[in-house]
Amino acid sequence: MTHPQLIESMKKADFYPHHPAEVELIQTHISYIFIAGDIVYKVKKPLKFDFLDFTSLAKRKFYCEEELKLNRRLAPDTYLDVAAISKDTRGNLTLGEGIEVVDYAVRMKKLPAGRMLKTLLSQGLADEKTMDAVARKIAAFHQRARTGKDIDEMGGIENIRHNIRENLEETKNYINVTVPEYQYGFVRDYAEIFLSEKKALFEKRVADHKIRDCHGDLHLDHICVTDDIIIFDCIEFNERFRCGDVAEDVAFLTMDIDFNGYPLHAENFMQSYLKYSGDSDMPSLLNFYRCYYAYVRGKVTSFRLDQTEITPAERAEITGIAKRYFNLSYTYASRLDKPALILTAGLMGSGKSYQARKLASRFGAEIIRTDVLRKELFDIKPTERRYEDFGRGIYSEDVSRLVYEKALDLAARKIKQRKAVIIDASFKRREERLKAKRLAENLGIRFYVLECACSDETTKERLETRVRDNNNASDGRWEIFQKQKDDFEALDEVPENCRFKIDTSVAPEVARREFIRKIKLEELKISE
Repeated sequence: MTHPQLIESMKKADFYPHHPAEVELIQTHISYIFIAGDIVYKVKKPLKFDFLDFTSLAKRKFYCEEELKLNRRLAPDTYLDVAAISKDTRGNLTLGEGIEVVDYAVRMKKLPAGRMLKTLLSQGLADEKTMDAVARKIAAFHQRARTGKDIDEMGGIENIRHNIRENLEETKNYINVTVPEYQYGFVRDYAEIFLSEKKALFEKRVADHKIRDCHGDLHLDHICVTDDIIIFDCIEFNERFRCGDVAEDVAFLTMDIDFNGYPLHAENFMQSYLKYSGDSDMPSLLNFYRCYYAYVRGKVTSFRLDQTEITPAERAEITGIAKRYFNLSYTYASRLDKPALILTAGLMGSGKSYQARKLASRFGAEIIRTDVLRKELFDIKPTERRYEDFGRGIYSEDVSRLVYEKALDLAARKIKQRKAVIIDASFKRREERLKAKRLAENLGIRFYVLECACSDETTKERLETRVRDNNNASDGRWEIFQKQKDDFEALDEVPENCRFKIDTSVAPEVARREFIRKIKLEELKISE
């Protein structure tokens, strides 16, 4: 246990030789951090978990020295030394070697809180150049980081599989508490299939010496942007968590940037890193490792629920944060790494646009909405109403044919940029569906149709609500619904394995999960 005098002694300003004006104590789950003016002292708690052991004085000294050595790689001027905490002749605690050393502390310079990358992002002060500088620093660090036989073994596929299975085992108690059962099951299946299908790629990463002694905990709170980029607080207590594929550091940071709501900054960082590293294989691994690290953060956050002293309000907050991490992990597992063309099909009011948006957010797909394209052709604002007679005006067959041609041209351009595309349209004509299918065949990509349907009563309710909504591009309304229904050509030509039907009025989220599972797991099993 921590020496009984240590905390109270180190909270006092006169304990420190530089006599700070005040001392602030911050606790993490494994450390006491004393901010004493412009100097910080970090003391390890005498804890033992499956992944660390700080129970003996000798071990705490060793890991303090490891922390100093490892963090000087990226923050050489920030990490000063390891200070002993000892009893003096009167039995009081003091800094330095006394008659009996009771603990050790890593001594650091305090970094300016206002220059942390997380703070800069929240204030709109981190731009593309900032992310480029961070990427350049990390790419150079990875280039010189240790590699070799012992480290290579930590990047082996069996070690990765062990880490994933360990995470899943340690989160069983949180199923339907912080991680929904369907997310747990999908992440488990996705990871197992990915490891199996990508075995050669993981072996290539080891052979190419992409397994390095990295940072291991590279998130926004550990990056300070001053005249230089200072990166601190790497994992010192467990080599297995720190040594791995360089893609893991990149994945961790981009995951954290995404979690905090800055996806464009994550993309900018990643593109800059690829520019500096030339690592052409990395993009194929990023979503896998992002899924892994988001899951780890969900797990660690969930562990806090086991603390008996937390208040109901704290419990609710912790639960919410953990759920967000697990949801993000599920999203990364769902993301399509290869282009695909997905059509919605169905009558007005059947929920096509809503389902398209939900799927696009999981797949990372681009949406092309024909309701918007149609009005763009005539320089009409998307939300401006045009209540034409059925099949007349901007909804005539000739105009519709032009709109669908434009949608397919736009889809082809996006697909050639390696993006998955969802065309949100009724696709009532067999001819238009076949054109889309031929496009997918010519581009060598997968093709799917999501047919949306619901009861006429539900449709009527939705269309009447839409008429009152001033923020919708669709001009569909109940008065012309039956005409569209009579005019809709059945999807007989779409093969069963490419077609998925969803009743949007009865638990559509369940069917949507099955659609996601089908498309993503099929993608993994397609040979490169």
